[in-house]
Amino acid sequence: MRILVIEDDELTAQALTTILTAHHYAVEVAKDGKSGLALLDSFEYDLLILDVGLPDLNGIEVCRQVRSAAPTPDKPHTPQLPILLLTAYQSPHDRALGLDAGADDYVVKPFDEEELVARIRALLRRASSTGTPMLEWGDLELNPSSCEVSYGSTPLILTPKEYGLLELFLRNSRRVFSCGNILEHLWAYDAPGEEAVRTHIKGLRQKLKAVGAPADFIETVYGIGYRLKPLSNAALLTSTIPTSVEQEVRSKLGAVWTSYKERINEQIAIIERVACESDWTLQASATRQAHTLAGALGTFGFTEGSQIARNIEQILAGCPLKPRALTQLQELLATLRRVIDVPASSSAPICPEVTPAIANLATVQLPSILVISQDRDFLDALESEFLLWNYQCTIATTAKAVIKICQNDAPSLVLLDLDCFDSISTSMALLTSLQQCCSTIPTIVLTSHNELTERLEVSRHGGRLLLQKTTPIPQVLEAVSQVLQRALPTPSKILVVDDDIALLDALTVLLSPWGLKVYTLNDPHRFWETLETVSPDVLVLDLEFPDFKGIELCQVVRNDLHWHHLPVVILTAHSESETISQVFAAGADDFVSKPIVGAELVARILNRLERVRLVRQILDTDPLTGVMNRQKSTQELEAFLRSSDRSHQSVAIAVIDVDHLRSVNAQYGHAAGDAVLRQFGHLLQQSFCSEDIVARWGGEEFVIGMYGVTREDGVQRLMQVLERLNQQALTTENGEIVHVSFSAGVAQYPEDGKDLKTLYRTADLALRQAKRLREETHSQHTISSILPAESDVVLKS
Repeated sequence: MRILVIEDDELTAQALTTILTAHHYAVEVAKDGKSGLALLDSFEYDLLILDVGLPDLNGIEVCRQVRSAAPTPDKPHTPQLPILLLTAYQSPHDRALGLDAGADDYVVKPFDEEELVARIRALLRRASSTGTPMLEWGDLELNPSSCEVSYGSTPLILTPKEYGLLELFLRNSRRVFSCGNILEHLWAYDAPGEEAVRTHIKGLRQKLKAVGAPADFIETVYGIGYRLKPLSNAALLTSTIPTSVEQEVRSKLGAVWTSYKERINEQIAIIERVACESDWTLQASATRQAHTLAGALGTFGFTEGSQIARNIEQILAGCPLKPRALTQLQELLATLRRVIDVPASSSAPICPEVTPAIANLATVQLPSILVISQDRDFLDALESEFLLWNYQCTIATTAKAVIKICQNDAPSLVLLDLDCFDSISTSMALLTSLQQCCSTIPTIVLTSHNELTERLEVSRHGGRLLLQKTTPIPQVLEAVSQVLQRALPTPSKILVVDDDIALLDALTVLLSPWGLKVYTLNDPHRFWETLETVSPDVLVLDLEFPDFKGIELCQVVRNDLHWHHLPVVILTAHSESETISQVFAAGADDFVSKPIVGAELVARILNRLERVRLVRQILDTDPLTGVMNRQKSTQELEAFLRSSDRSHQSVAIAVIDVDHLRSVNAQYGHAAGDAVLRQFGHLLQQSFCSEDIVARWGGEEFVIGMYGVTREDGVQRLMQVLERLNQQALTTENGEIVHVSFSAGVAQYPEDGKDLKTLYRTADLALRQAKRLREETHSQHTISSILPAESDVVLKS
């Protein structure tokens, strides 16, 4: 478990680190409240130990900020994080002050080691809903209270990291952990590489084996990670999707089986013609049919039938067939007929347990639109159009109902008719309320007016896009679609290539509940054109086709510059080491053995998608500031311009330059300059909508793209950023406060340029004019300037 210690006294911090590390906790130390809050914002911890007498931001205030923070999807538990206060004050009033601020417990300095550790264990037990007094797995026992581990009656002496690994596995006994997952749980920002995890796993295995545990007590799930070996023949992975969804999947699999059962019988009939009628011209075809049946039957729950088909394939591979082999073949066919007449087994696992990150990646819901209007004709036309776009629609006519719906049901988008209420001020107040309580939900505003003052008001109150009420309904829905594309995750696309159409339909049923868009192809001759049309995120290939092998298709993909990074998973009925070696030699990332277990296939595909997501994030993100890099933002800005051409919406492009960064580097060092840029990038991300593009193009230059925003609206948004910058001090890594300013130029598409290159030049020219004007007027370092293209100069201190 990970503990964050915020303590400015180095001696006390070192003592806490020594004590807690000896009790097998991973410890991170921050020297002041601000850096501690930054760590809490970036990483997850199981406990916070907080000194009250911190410089600048004291422990009481830090405690209040932690408790008042809103939960986020990636850190839902931070506001409930257990907090232990360290205080040198012993009066009841001081203790009450800390507890009222949200602390769970306190320890008075100087503290007793035994009492401190006991209080920490108590807080962790209270916080953990899955915690148990004793963690057991077969003959292994781990006591979290005493940190003692034994196998049978033999005690185990473990290092802190080995103990942490074992506790992690025991508390999540059915979960598979990748090296990345383990690094996130047992280390913080100073985490080593994946090789360190493998070294600790190896050491733990050796110690377990030395006391009598099986060598594979901690087993490797190839392509996924590590887990405790199941104690019985339980399913590979535990389902975490709702039971109703799992039942629906099984029902659909049953329907697929029913629709293809006649075809299955025809495949068996071909084999029977060889076995019973000695039609040797069909031997090659019969062998192929048996191979297909071996893969398909197990997927539908006929485990025994799959094994029988595999035995039939092995017999047919012999040439010529001897009388004894023919007799055995006939017996197997008769048994196979009886097996497939029995209803398929429903015990096969459908879906795996996945990490929250992968679950969020996979889950895609049908978009829901909240419409706020009292115009009956408009609503009727809108509802009929929604049916064509496959959107869910909810209608609200009062501000109270709107807030309640947004808080309880969280729609994907809000569509607000400004004429819905008696006065424009009521509509603007509702916009403000939406921004305050549901800032992540984009709002499109419809108005029957076209004044600049109203547009400015909408922008100031959080509206994302403004459309005229006379806009045709299809164009309104096109705008909704474009905003949703930027706000909602795009379903990951899987292309499955297999010549068995029954298996393809079964895989579609298994993968679709995870929000995956599944494309199937049963004719490998059309592979290349389908690959370029679908542009999948993961490619699943059968190993064998009539004319060529899946390995050859994999090599074709790896030899192409555009597709050579595409993750490839091979489906194979062969598990011998030679075949597996060939699969990986061809460049495949993973393989799944037939018959396919739904849980395993889903887990491996989701694992590949998570790796793709992480790689793309690294490639698309500026490593210093965390905003988009130039290459990715250029692609997104070009997409903005194309969307603008279709929907006739304006796009504002802003070029921002942090002033006098060289002076900061000279006075405080380049690390301080990097810290300023990092914090400034974070400020920009917080100040703009999730659909806006925030990017760093190099050095101290940032570029902002705002869709559906005019030049004037863009200037107003930058003014708001300026106000936040004036209110928020930026600090160096040493805690020194730095006052910075920025200059900016804003251009509008298409008025100021017909392409991105021209728009950038126009905005950059406005930025340079703003800088030159400030130099001519001898403005001070704290003055920031914004100059719109073809507009008046705006200066703001």
